[in-house]
Amino acid sequence: MHSFLRGLRAGVPIGLGYLSVSFSFGIMAVASGFTWWQALLISATTLTSAGQLAGIGVMAVPGQYVSMLISQLTINIRYSFMSLSLAQKTAPSFRGIKRWLLGFFMTDEIFAVASAQEQVHTAFFGGLSVAPYVGWTVGTLLGGLLGNVLPQSVMDALCLAMYGMFVAIIVPRAKGSKAVAIVAAGAAALHGVFYYVPLLKAIPSGIAISLCAIAAAVAGAYFFPLREEQEDAA
Repeated sequence: MHSFLRGLRAGVPIGLGYLSVSFSFGIMAVASGFTWWQALLISATTLTSAGQLAGIGVMAVPGQYVSMLISQLTINIRYSFMSLSLAQKTAPSFRGIKRWLLGFFMTDEIFAVASAQEQVHTAFFGGLSVAPYVGWTVGTLLGGLLGNVLPQSVMDALCLAMYGMFVAIIVPRAKGSKAVAIVAAGAAALHGVFYYVPLLKAIPSGIAISLCAIAAAVAGAYFFPLREEQEDAA
């Protein structure tokens, strides 16, 4: 119980942050044509901010199943690598069905907190996951409900909060690494090409995002390779 409560306390700041960000997602989902309960269902069953944001854009245009598959696989594959990394620090009892169930809650922030532990126990990770999950789903619910009554100007302003979250994630890393800044700028510039060039604009948004992410990552790996000791330090 002590380990669970320790994890619960560690997850509260993450949950509060998710509450505000998912509020914007709920508003964006409603603005894209979804109902409040559909937005809530998405957040309750996926728990991936970037994936959900890209997903509602694809789902707004029915039939783009391949685009959905490619974009979600590209965006969310990082959670698999996070899980593999964290598995090296889990307690012996943290195995089997426990990994399958608690692996659902893996996010960037939860991984960051859990990986800072000397050893990750089932109770700690379970407690750590509670507040972020509640914050994400409740925030989506509130955003989805208020999205039906708020003025359009307010909804447009609040939708910017989701993009602000991604900026807040990228900027600190970009300030500390020239390579990260160049790769991020390159991905943004390439996506601008897909958005404005008439021939490329016909490509579904999900596939365009995936192509930009892969191209920027490959270019970054080629032009800014990390030595093995640098990877260990990172």
